[in-house]
Amino acid sequence: MTDMLDLLVIGGGINGAGIARDAAGRGLSVMMVEKDDLAQGTSSRSGKLVHGGLRYLEYYEFRLVREALIEREVLLASAPHIIWPMRFVLPHSPQDRPAWLVRLGLFLYDHLGGRKRLPGTRTLDLRRDPEGQPIESRYTRGFEYSDCWVDDARLVALNALDAQEHGATILTRMAFVSARREKGGWLAEIMDVRSGVRQTVRARALVNAAGPWVKDVIGDVAGAHSTRNVRLVKGSHIITPKFWDGANAYLVQNHDKRVIFINPYEGDRALIGTTDIPYDGRPEDVAIGEDEIQYLLDAVNRYFKQKLRRSDVQHSFSGVRPLYDDGKGNPSAVTRDYVFDLDETGNAPLLNVFGGKITTFRKLAEHALQKLAPFFPLMGRDWTAEAHLPGGDIRDGDVTLFLERLAEEYPWLPRDLAHYYARTYGTRVRVLLGETRDLSQLGVHFGGHFHEAEALYLMRHEWAETVEDILVRRTKHGLHLTAHEADAFARWFDLRQQRAA
Repeated sequence: MTDMLDLLVIGGGINGAGIARDAAGRGLSVMMVEKDDLAQGTSSRSGKLVHGGLRYLEYYEFRLVREALIEREVLLASAPHIIWPMRFVLPHSPQDRPAWLVRLGLFLYDHLGGRKRLPGTRTLDLRRDPEGQPIESRYTRGFEYSDCWVDDARLVALNALDAQEHGATILTRMAFVSARREKGGWLAEIMDVRSGVRQTVRARALVNAAGPWVKDVIGDVAGAHSTRNVRLVKGSHIITPKFWDGANAYLVQNHDKRVIFINPYEGDRALIGTTDIPYDGRPEDVAIGEDEIQYLLDAVNRYFKQKLRRSDVQHSFSGVRPLYDDGKGNPSAVTRDYVFDLDETGNAPLLNVFGGKITTFRKLAEHALQKLAPFFPLMGRDWTAEAHLPGGDIRDGDVTLFLERLAEEYPWLPRDLAHYYARTYGTRVRVLLGETRDLSQLGVHFGGHFHEAEALYLMRHEWAETVEDILVRRTKHGLHLTAHEADAFARWFDLRQQRAA
C-alpha cells in the first residue's frame, strides 16, 4: 500500500493529464492511472485544432467560445512547437447560412476573446484570390479567419511529462478497479493490465476524468452516484492526399448545417472531418462507417473542383466524444462545455468531470483544482496560464529562429529532419539528440524522418510501450512508412522488448 496521496486521477486523456499537471505544480502529491496508453481514446482522435468553435456561436455558447478563444492564445504561447496558427477559408454557400450571419459570427469570433496574436477575418473574392483557385466557380464569395493547429496526442504526453517533472506518478496500462471511502480518504484498487497484479492506493481525493468511461468509473466507486450523464457522439475523420496548393485550411458548410474541416496534414495529406453521430456501443469498439466516409467525400466534392473518390481515402479514424448531456436532441447542438459533479461525502471528495474539449483542457484543470481547494488549503495558486509545456520554452515562440540555433548546434543534421524534430519536440530535441555528432549516431533509419534515437527517447521518456504508441500517437510516422518499413520497425521493437525482459 502506498503512502497517502493527495489526489488520484483516473484517466490519461487530455483532461486527466491536465489536472495531474496542474495539481502537481501546486505541490499536491498526485498519481494518475490510465488503463491503456496516454491519449489512446478520444484525445488522439480529434480534429487536431485549438479553436474557439465558430459554429458554437449559433447555439449561443458565448461563454464557452470566449473561454476557448482566450485559451487559444494561452496554449499557442505555451507550446509553439506543437501548436501553430492556421488560416481557414470559408466559401460562402447562400443555400445554407446567409452572408450577414456568417459575417456577424466572424466579427464576434474576432472580438470575443481579446485576440492579440492572430490576424483577423477578411473577405475573399474567390474568383480572384488564390485561395479560391480550388473551389467550384459557382462559389464567388468567401471569408478567411484564424485558428490554430495542434498535435493532440503530443499535447497529452507533454502534460503528463510536465506532471511527472512536478512530482506526479504517471502509470499507464494501470486500470482503476474500485474505491471506497475510509477515514476521511479513499482506498482505491488499481491493476496492472499487463501482469494482472493489483495494488491498493490511499488518497485524500479522487478525480474521475475517464472521458467516455466516466459513468463506468462512478459505478466502481462504492456509494457513488451522479444524476449527470454523458452523450456519446462519434466523430470520424478521413485522410486523403492533399489536393490544393498553399498552407491554408478550408471550412465548408454542409446541407445539414454541419461544418466540415479540410485541413493540410503531415505535409502532403488532407485531414477531413468530422461527423457527429449518436453512439451507444463500447467506446473501445468505435470505427468509421462507409456512410460516414461517403458523407465526408460528398461534402468536399460539393465545393471543390477536384473530386475525391473512395479510393483516395488512405486512412481513417473515429473517436467517441463524451459530451455532457444537456438534453438537446441534435448531437451537433449538444454543448461542448464541461461540467463538474463534486461529491463531498465524509470529507473525501470525488470530482467527476463531464464533457470538455481539447482547447479548454487547461482551464478545465484549473477550475477542477479550484473546486478541490477547500480540501487542500495549503496548495499553491493557479500557475499554468504563464507556464510552458515541455519543449515550449522557445524564445518569443519563434520556431524558425529556434531552428536556426539548432542548425548551429547540430550542423550535421539535415534541415528537414531538424525541422521535424523542432516541430515535434521543441527544446526537448536536445535530450533526444544528446551528444550525437553525425547522422549515423541516430542509429537505425527506419524510413522517412524516423531513426532509432527517437524511438529510444519515446520509450525512455514518454511511456511508449508498443509499436502503435510510437507510430500512431507519439508521432505520425505510421502515415509515412511503407508496409515493409513498418514491419522492420516492429521487428526491431519486439527484439528490443525481448532483450529488456
